[in-house]
Amino acid sequence: MTDLKTRTEPVAMLIQSGHNPEIIVNAVRATFPNLVVIVEQPESKKLFVTRRAKKLGWVQAIGQLGTMVVSRYGKRFTRKRAAEICEEFGVSAEIDKTIPRIDISSANSPELFKALDEIRPAALLLFSCRMVKAETLARITCPVLNFHAGIIPQYRGLQGGYWSRIHRDEENFGGTVHLVDAGVDTGDTLYQQRLKPSKRDTMHTYPLLQVAASTGIIVKAMEDAVTDNLKPLKIAAPSRQWYHPPIWTWLWNGVTRGIW
Repeated sequence: MTDLKTRTEPVAMLIQSGHNPEIIVNAVRATFPNLVVIVEQPESKKLFVTRRAKKLGWVQAIGQLGTMVVSRYGKRFTRKRAAEICEEFGVSAEIDKTIPRIDISSANSPELFKALDEIRPAALLLFSCRMVKAETLARITCPVLNFHAGIIPQYRGLQGGYWSRIHRDEENFGGTVHLVDAGVDTGDTLYQQRLKPSKRDTMHTYPLLQVAASTGIIVKAMEDAVTDNLKPLKIAAPSRQWYHPPIWTWLWNGVTRGIW
């Protein structure tokens, strides 16, 4: 990677609130001072479970919800490791109150178009937000990029780091910056960052580790986007979408293999 210089182009990010999104916000802001952050409200867990049940069945949906709850509350026991990761990669999850923010209800609402009309970004970066529908993408005139905590196409969807470990495929533990299309992490790949997790890392810290290690490729991809220098990679590999492991799968793999 070449050293990045401060750029004057306005850019935007679409996120939901959280520590990991703020790490990327701060990294992008360091190169793009004219960053504006659009913050989407999360959907209800009831809607999430209902939609997942329609696709995978109620047993899987409830099991996945159980893992999500455990993951949310389990993070409080991994704060020391999280601090080490942030220190190692020189990243910060502190909210920068000087960055302009626009609140919207959904990535697929007219509020997004209003916000983009105001910002007129040279590029839009997505992270930790709803899937953007095809009709929404069709109305966005700038390049739309996404950071995915996983190596694609092998680990599309959720918990890419966890599933790479479960399948003894740690060579594909990492993160991907890609262009956004209407599929689930199916857009053309721009950059990938691979790394090896510590034995002390778990599902509670995998996403943080993937984000912290990947800020360089995220910013580089944004620079490519605003300078019209995007160069998608051609990757020939099996493609599969993954979901949260149901709670019983997560517990079994933790007890029998030490992969939590």
